[in-house]
Amino acid sequence: MQKRQYGNKEDQLSIIGFGGIVVKDTTPEEASQRVGNAIDHGINYFDVAPSYGNAEECLGPALEPYRNDVFLACKTGKRDKAGAQAELENSLKLMRTDHFDLYQMHAMRTWDDFEQATGPGGALEAFIEAREKGQVRYLGFSAHSDTTALALMDQFDFDSILFPLNWVNFLEVGFGPEIVEKANSKEMGIMALKGMARGRIEQGQPRPYSRCWYAPVDDPELADLALRYTLSQPITAAVPPGDPDLFEMALKIGENFSPITESEIEYLKTQTAGVTPLASGDWLIEAR
Repeated sequence: MQKRQYGNKEDQLSIIGFGGIVVKDTTPEEASQRVGNAIDHGINYFDVAPSYGNAEECLGPALEPYRNDVFLACKTGKRDKAGAQAELENSLKLMRTDHFDLYQMHAMRTWDDFEQATGPGGALEAFIEAREKGQVRYLGFSAHSDTTALALMDQFDFDSILFPLNWVNFLEVGFGPEIVEKANSKEMGIMALKGMARGRIEQGQPRPYSRCWYAPVDDPELADLALRYTLSQPITAAVPPGDPDLFEMALKIGENFSPITESEIEYLKTQTAGVTPLASGDWLIEAR
């Protein structure tokens, strides 16, 4: 598995990350098998969050034997200092570790999120103190709003951003390039979400994958192009969907990665017809 530099740090991360949802609701044996398989394929970047059901409880024991050899990222959805501190402590306990390599503000969407998290008594104060105490090495955030993401990057020198970077968003509505450009200008690590997403599922329509609120690309050939498109951007890594079968597909794509070609991009443009981009309308979503 190819590895890339994490922003301006020395850490090298696998271009495919392991999202904790992959082991949600599994037995200890299943979780250990899935984590071990990822490790065997060269994955060293793992990401989890308290909002992912019981993913922390499942991932912590399974990852414990490999903890010193991986880059472990976690998140908090709390916007206040006390809440973020408490959630960090609980996540450290569940994940059976004394520190996270990366701790992130989770799913920053609105101006209220921004003002509370970065204002007096906000989560950012807890983040800075945790870094000083050695509980976390790097600080970052995930966002689903370009406006909020840009404001956060201007407000504080975060080490990385986790953001939806998706072929339909890029090609149809130009959502994402500005974020990538800004983050690269600040030498931040850039982790991508939704690389294997196709588009929104309209209200009332069934969800084909219970762990994906959106419609993922599950055709192997199109999934290869979609994920390679994301990985061909100047980013660090991509976190695939939390569905175990889709993760396995992403694993193979990552192992055989080659940059997307112009002719392949032209083909991707023909595949956006009738698709509602994720970045459209009132895009206030659950982070998955």
